[in-house]
Amino acid sequence: MVWTLVSWMLLGLVAGAVARLLVPGPDPMSIPATILLGIVGSFVGGFLGYVLFNRDLSEGALQPSGIVGSIIGGIVVLLVWRAVGRRRTLHR
Repeated sequence: MVWTLVSWMLLGLVAGAVARLLVPGPDPMSIPATILLGIVGSFVGGFLGYVLFNRDLSEGALQPSGIVGSIIGGIVVLLVWRAVGRRRTLHR
């Protein structure tokens, strides 16, 4: 159980950092926020892989997506986060 959490954090850190590097612009995020971005991106990437490619139906919608799916999911989450943040600042 402990190794599962540690591996999620390491994968989240790598995927979140790569996603932040691939999307241009400033992102004032801490290391825990980057880890969370990667973990959420992994779930989003796994869900998108399930929806688009209809793979592993027996495992459910949130399946392991691998590092590429995590990075793609992290990019999607980061772009949505920026769009929501930009909309909030425009309404003030």
